[in-house]
Amino acid sequence: MAGRRRKKMKLLAETLEDNKRVQRRQPDEQQIQSDLPTELLELILSQLTLRDNIRASVVCKRWLTVATSVRMANKPPWLMFFPKFGDLYEFYDPSQRKTYWLELPELNGSRICYAKDGWLLLYKPRTQRVFFFCPYTRELIDLPSLELTYQIVAFSAAPTSPNCILFTVKHVSPTVVAVSTCHPGATEWTTVNYQNRLPFVSSIWNKLVFCKGLFYCLSLTGWLGVYDPQKSTWAVHSVPPPKCPENFFVKNWWKGKFMAEHNGDIFVIYTCSAVNPVIYKLDQTNKVWVEMETLGGMTLFANFLSSHARTDLLGTMRNNVFFSKVRFYGKRCVSYSLDNGRYYPRKQCYDWGEQDPFESVWIEPPEDLSAFL
Repeated sequence: MAGRRRKKMKLLAETLEDNKRVQRRQPDEQQIQSDLPTELLELILSQLTLRDNIRASVVCKRWLTVATSVRMANKPPWLMFFPKFGDLYEFYDPSQRKTYWLELPELNGSRICYAKDGWLLLYKPRTQRVFFFCPYTRELIDLPSLELTYQIVAFSAAPTSPNCILFTVKHVSPTVVAVSTCHPGATEWTTVNYQNRLPFVSSIWNKLVFCKGLFYCLSLTGWLGVYDPQKSTWAVHSVPPPKCPENFFVKNWWKGKFMAEHNGDIFVIYTCSAVNPVIYKLDQTNKVWVEMETLGGMTLFANFLSSHARTDLLGTMRNNVFFSKVRFYGKRCVSYSLDNGRYYPRKQCYDWGEQDPFESVWIEPPEDLSAFL
């Protein structure tokens, strides 16, 4: 009996000692958190994504204060509408659901081609003038003239960047295409013909994105052409076109599609008036399109000429596709929620293939509102 009692007392003493050690360590850890200089803590937390920033803010009250002070949410692009008459242009902020106006006589008679990094690429059909324009600063950069008929144009970076390259492609025959390139400061466009292994037809309904140093062009019928500006090479990849649902109408599936890139990934959105949109991601290793059931919190902004992607957006904008259409007198941008599997606002159908491709474009938001009326 005495032996058992001594063993129990020894175990009790060891347990109490372990508890004291834990209690001594906990204040040390709290001390480390409280002793970390505020400037260093701000620097660390400012490097986190929005999701990780929110997670870090629950550590303690001090971390909550610092995390909130450096929390940066991404801003969605704005929707710019081109008027059929006049010089007054409408800009719509989908996050605040507000509309702003700018008078831009410099754009009279021009047609939008592409938008990226806050710059517009425009074309005047009467004079074949091609130029860059920033609507917020009114800065204008002229380019060599080029006849644009049914082909589309894209550029790789802002025209103020030394990496800016313009690209367009049109078919000469089903198996031959003419690729034209240019850069700010050039005196003319460079055009080279390339032979295709697969048929490739150019159209205003084709889609263009610049991704990881390459221009990707999705043709009218879903074939993927790739141009490398560094090597001056063009090839139509043997990637089967995205498989669309059987109930997609032929007149819609090839017109009502959109393409965007984000962090090296390429996404295609196929729409049809009768069914919900279908989103694909290009598996660049296996050369196939993979259907997406979720965007993982990313948001796509679809437009015929240039679509955009965003992460770290606040609120309910995540995991949605926003289309370039505003309803209810500017109160709501048409969107599709992958979480809920439905359009907002609800409607029987949205036939995006019947929209005017030159009516609007997504553009980077301004740094402030000083330029607006």
